[in-house]
Amino acid sequence: MKVALKAEHVSVRYITGDFKDIGLKEYLVRRIRGRYKVTEFWADRNISFTLYRGDMLGMIGANGAGKSTLLKAVSGIMVPTKGRMTINGTVAALLELGSGFDGDLTVRENTYLRGAMLGYTREFMNKQYEHIIRFAELEDFQERPFKQLSSGMQSRLAFSIACLVSPDIIILDEVLSVGDGAFRQKSGDKMREILASGVTGILVTHSVEQVRELCNKVLWLDKGRQVVFSNDVNGVCDSYEEFLRSGEIHLPQHD
Repeated sequence: MKVALKAEHVSVRYITGDFKDIGLKEYLVRRIRGRYKVTEFWADRNISFTLYRGDMLGMIGANGAGKSTLLKAVSGIMVPTKGRMTINGTVAALLELGSGFDGDLTVRENTYLRGAMLGYTREFMNKQYEHIIRFAELEDFQERPFKQLSSGMQSRLAFSIACLVSPDIIILDEVLSVGDGAFRQKSGDKMREILASGVTGILVTHSVEQVRELCNKVLWLDKGRQVVFSNDVNGVCDSYEEFLRSGEIHLPQHD
């Protein structure tokens, strides 16, 4: 079975100082005198996991657990301070679906604009346009200014366009929570279809039920540290929900 992504003892450190507050001149003076102070913050410490082609990883953890930083390392935005991230194939990240649109342009114009930003030709978008609009359930809003759409409608359009991407690894950060219940079901079904084609997925969500439904592996982070990486999705999700209630970590026991 082909390895799609492997994290080996990945750690990511942020370094912050008071440069913005003191200005360039004072910064140079303090550096020369050895009085410039920096603060280290480890967003992730010693994270290890392996995903194979077709795996769907659910990444869970409270706010500040280190999930977003780890996604940046996976997508190549950040290089780990320690450890190694091995990625076999192309990565597409579906983050902040509503960003990158022009509110004054119509739904139709924004669809072509977003497609161009993703590198698609006009010919390709002409062929896909009706499918995109139909999937997003926006047939009656094509000539409306984008800013007149509700946030849910905007996200539905973005998700529909994003589904055209054909990467080897796809990152989903809270993007399956857009729209009403019926559309969430449809978007989940679409992601199952994409994963069935052999794409490897990483789902970051506060919905434990989505992890149970869609994922075959789970990674639980807490305050930058790895609690567990496992294929016992239901067992870990049960432990995580108990942690949210009690604040205590009790991992599932296996014979």
